[in-house]
Amino acid sequence: MDFKEHLKTAWENTLQYIVPVILLTLVQMVLITISFGILAPVTTAGYVQSILLALREGREPKIGDLFSEMRLFFPLLAFGILSFLAAFLGFLLLILPGILVVAFLVFATIYMMPLMTDRNMGLLEAIKESWNMAVRKPLGDQIIFMVLYLVIISVGSSIAVALLLAQPLATFFLVSVYEERLRENQLHIEEGA
Repeated sequence: MDFKEHLKTAWENTLQYIVPVILLTLVQMVLITISFGILAPVTTAGYVQSILLALREGREPKIGDLFSEMRLFFPLLAFGILSFLAAFLGFLLLILPGILVVAFLVFATIYMMPLMTDRNMGLLEAIKESWNMAVRKPLGDQIIFMVLYLVIISVGSSIAVALLLAQPLATFFLVSVYEERLRENQLHIEEGA
């Protein structure tokens, strides 16, 4: 996997759509705050789909896109609650188990949102396919991707204003890798047929 190319694609698309993605990120942050996090999963689904369409079709992200995946509200809310409880229990045991639970969740479900929005998969089907995409060889590529994604998000989250740039950059990075994984999956299916 060419990480340099994926990061370049993410950076160029973030700059190309800088005003719309900053507005999109800002509105999402406000919505998450005033809803006490309840709207976080479903607006993130809309956010990811909006960024995916910008990358794939050159479509400018719109604020209304945040609400485009409301059909996923309950499944994503349930997943969010279960993920929070798993991480909470891990951190109750000690810091290391909590970190391992969170790392496993990120690793296993990093493609879940794009699969649910792009391929209209149900929650369990998307988790299963996300896992299959994540463990595809070479596994080291997936681990490097996950670390880079988390570094971008972490650095951006350390300063509130930086999140306005880091969130779209990380999401463009995610959907760029997702697109490559989809192409690899299609080639794998065609070779097997």
